[in-house]
Amino acid sequence: MKKITVLFFLVLLSISCKNDGPQANTYTGNALGTTYQVKYFSSEDFNTEKALDSIFKVINTSMSTYQDDSDISQINSGAEDVKVDVHFQHVFKYSEQVFKESNGYFDPTVGSLVNAYGFGPGKALNEPGEAVLDSIRQLVGFEKVKLTAGNTIQKENPNIYLDFNAIAKGYTIDVIAEYLDKQNVENYLIELGGELVAKGQNIERESPWMVAIDNPQQTDAERTLQTVLALKNRAMATSGNYRKFRLDSVTGNRYVHTINPLNGKAEKSNLLSASVLAENCTLADGYATAFMALGYEKSLEMLEELDNVDVYLIYVDEAESIRVFTSNGFEEALVED
Repeated sequence: MKKITVLFFLVLLSISCKNDGPQANTYTGNALGTTYQVKYFSSEDFNTEKALDSIFKVINTSMSTYQDDSDISQINSGAEDVKVDVHFQHVFKYSEQVFKESNGYFDPTVGSLVNAYGFGPGKALNEPGEAVLDSIRQLVGFEKVKLTAGNTIQKENPNIYLDFNAIAKGYTIDVIAEYLDKQNVENYLIELGGELVAKGQNIERESPWMVAIDNPQQTDAERTLQTVLALKNRAMATSGNYRKFRLDSVTGNRYVHTINPLNGKAEKSNLLSASVLAENCTLADGYATAFMALGYEKSLEMLEELDNVDVYLIYVDEAESIRVFTSNGFEEALVED
């Protein structure tokens, strides 16, 4: 499932701060296959650009499936003696947590199934035969992968393919936030590929950080907003398929395909988008992906078991109308609807 960018900074003001107070600092660029924006206020000078480059390099070296010599690429190629770093260990353990909480619907080993079905923009949905599915299912299941005491990865089948893309961006934001915290920065907003962490407020506007969720009915030619919320001392991530829905040839209903890792089937889902508020962006990222795999009804069931997690779910009802479910905590953060 492709993570889409549905959040962004509403404003990056150019108004100067007073010389005797915290100064605004803004950094933008490309990293991890997407874009990032970091804005913070501080009276101290420190080399944030160098720190960001270092963080992105370390994360790529550890978990980039696009980098042939990364730890995860070596592990996916069959290496058994790779000692993974602390970042890999943290992401592995968070993934294991969300995997268990979602009853296996969040699964970093599901990539083989996704490829078999031909998911992706402009691609036709394949229907693999039972023989093919039986073979691929042997490679799916995060319970088949272990992090050993020696910090190596042990797989039941050497062909199991690990991919942390559904959670690594959120984790990277948390690492950046930790860096700013160590610099005693009290007000910042960090965005990477649509995932965010906010702390304090936007001092220039003397208001909370304002972020937005895209309208699922927007066109490519015109971007419109679904809603706006004030984000403070919390992380937010959004996952969605609303630009890739299909029409049922029989009923005419709109739906998206999601992979059920438990049975290997591609199932119809009426959940178009899941935005999640959580204590950190790693969990927010993982939960957003899990909800999209679960679908609307099962997402509500999982939500009941989670603490300090709030959601904004966009779905299509039986009458083909777009509906929204908003948890109480998310509702309190909304500034317009």
